[in-house]
Amino acid sequence: MESSQKKAIAFFDVDGTLLNSTIAHCYIWLRTSSWHPILRFFWIIGFIPKVIYYLILDRISRPQFNRVFYRNYRGMDAEAVKTLATDMFNDYLRHRIYPEAISQIEEHREQGDQVVLLTGSLDFIVHPIAEFFGADAVLAPKLVEFGGKFAGELTTEPLIGEQKAIAMKKFSEQTDIPLEICYAYGDGKSDLPMLDAVGHPVAVNPSKGLRKHALKTDWEIHEWMKAS
Repeated sequence: MESSQKKAIAFFDVDGTLLNSTIAHCYIWLRTSSWHPILRFFWIIGFIPKVIYYLILDRISRPQFNRVFYRNYRGMDAEAVKTLATDMFNDYLRHRIYPEAISQIEEHREQGDQVVLLTGSLDFIVHPIAEFFGADAVLAPKLVEFGGKFAGELTTEPLIGEQKAIAMKKFSEQTDIPLEICYAYGDGKSDLPMLDAVGHPVAVNPSKGLRKHALKTDWEIHEWMKAS
């Protein structure tokens, strides 16, 4: 007789949780990877003042930071960038994946759990990562396209903070799997809503704010080492 017990969903944040990278790192790689090293160097020097502004904005509002930062993609050829994202995974992101992330996802898959990547990173950046991990679904934002170019605006609200919890609830309802039996993995304080939404929250390499909350609430804390 087959068991009627439902398998869980394991929701994983991506940047800072599964791998050591940020949306800024990905944009810089996509924008400059084909350039001559000297041109790339001077472009990055010119980009530094923007980075300082983005760091300040991120501390004020992570959703607003995402909205503003993704305007950098305005005018870029959509199909060319999507194709380049696969090269970026193979040449850059794959080497920044935490080995423990691989084993953790394998453990969930062996248990029969669904694996869902839930992230504020853009969908075309996350798809090669999801394929590598064998994820069952990706919940990620998309950029508006007009005339084959990115318009620099998101099609939805940034998938940050409470928006992650809302997306999880919708996915849970669609799959008829209660969040109370599910897992969530995140690294920053902006991941608190997604972690609070499940029965099994896990703080991975947590920021100071998330670590304090995890210790207070007795959440699991995982320290995952960078790939050598």
